[in-house]
Amino acid sequence: MENKEITPIRIGMVNYINTAPVYEIWKQSVANPRWKVIEAHPSRLNQMLAEDQLDLGFVSCYEYAVRPEKYRILEDLSISASGPVGSVFLFSKVGVQDLVGKQVLLSNHSETSACLVKIILEEFYGLSVTYKTGGVFSELADESSAVMAIGDDALRLSAGKQYPIKLDLGDVWFKHTGLPFVYAVCAVQESACRDYPDDISAIQREFVRCRKEGAKQLHTICQAVSSRIPMDCDICYDYLRGLEYDLGTKKQAAMERFFGYLIKRGEISSKALPLKIVS
Repeated sequence: MENKEITPIRIGMVNYINTAPVYEIWKQSVANPRWKVIEAHPSRLNQMLAEDQLDLGFVSCYEYAVRPEKYRILEDLSISASGPVGSVFLFSKVGVQDLVGKQVLLSNHSETSACLVKIILEEFYGLSVTYKTGGVFSELADESSAVMAIGDDALRLSAGKQYPIKLDLGDVWFKHTGLPFVYAVCAVQESACRDYPDDISAIQREFVRCRKEGAKQLHTICQAVSSRIPMDCDICYDYLRGLEYDLGTKKQAAMERFFGYLIKRGEISSKALPLKIVS
């Protein structure tokens, strides 16, 4: 039987700058040799967690919703926003109402944001469109009337002039529901909660500590990460300051509302509710 004392705890981390206020502090100050961080884009982390290649990680909240029997949610951790998020957009060549019957390309990097686009276009605006999934800089993008992009890709597209219409999905959601939107949570395998409860609790506490310290050091963090896009440091600061990393009662209510839409649409099971949150 494998010795649990030397078994690594595999932690998935989104490799976009939207995690920098937490992850930059983690890299500077957390040195537990058993805690192995694996970086990837959101949909890859979703896949890895689903295939038991991770014990926990920041994944799309949709990943939790489609496999609620496998996971719990770590308390007080998310990637979310109350209003405009600045990095989850529907970029369109035409007005939103003119998208009826047209093709919308969904980034293959986020299932959560893809579901959010469908809710916004179909439930909020009452539109019928066709969807394709793929890379936002591919030929499919050229063929599509609108493109949903997230993270660093969205920041790069937002700086350009290719799309005259830029719909911030978090802003639309907030205006229709009055709630924030939770893009990602820190989901943990049920098996990891059972086998490594002390590690899981310690990791949760460290992430919360990093989040608090990152808020204090946000200017310094922006100086370190803004060149990745690239973007002006002040613009990076405004962007990251608009993101939130807690999972308070309003955020939980927002997840429940989102999952309620998905259940009604037949995209997930009703077993996604109530939320299973562990400290």
